Amino acid sequence: MSGKRSYQDPCGVARALDLVGERWALLVVRELLLGPKRFTDLRAGLPGASQNVLAQRLRDLEGTGLVRRRKLGPPAGTWVYELTERGRGLEPVLVTLATWGSRQPMTSAGDLSADALILALRTTFDPAAAGPLRARYQLLLDDDRYLARVSGGRLEIARTAQDGAAIRPSEPPDATLTSSVGTLRAVVFGDLDLAEAQRRGALRTEGERAAVARFVGLFARPAPAE
Repeated sequence: MSGKRSYQDPCGVARALDLVGERWALLVVRELLLGPKRFTDLRAGLPGASQNVLAQRLRDLEGTGLVRRRKLGPPAGTWVYELTERGRGLEPVLVTLATWGSRQPMTSAGDLSADALILALRTTFDPAAAGPLRARYQLLLDDDRYLARVSGGRLEIARTAQDGAAIRPSEPPDATLTSSVGTLRAVVFGDLDLAEAQRRGALRTEGERAAVARFVGLFARPAPAE
């Protein structure tokens, strides 16, 4: 890590920022929270980062032991980046930071990546709205697949693909929602009515209608910071 800038401050905050304080570093971690990705997938999730900057951040994160690069086994056979155990320790930090940031004024009209939307769902989930609900939802967002489980007032979401191969849920979901990332974001957080999105064909659903309506109502719009 020679030549890398340091705050030269013994505070734990400063020492953490020495590792992940560079521009795009924490967003790279965000994109890897749900599993490994190829460089091209990371670029798709972080379109504002140039190829050179993204490559440098990955080298930095590898150098600090937060990210590693490995080759997937057959049939994929491609190289991917993934978080190390140390890197995964940043998950609660990112969740807390996302919760805090969601209350700040919106300053970008850009699109969310699929994983960024999943993080937004996690941080805005309302246990009170869920109540005793127990349900499983499959989310098919562009080229990404996720399985969401709601139970005991908790939400768990995992990517249903591993090592480049899609994995079917072990049990049929109560409902499947298929849309673009932008459409689901607009239905959950914006002003697009669920029925209207379905009428347009922008959001297709399978399974129980009541389960679908229940799912999109599980997320609270963050109150603006005072």
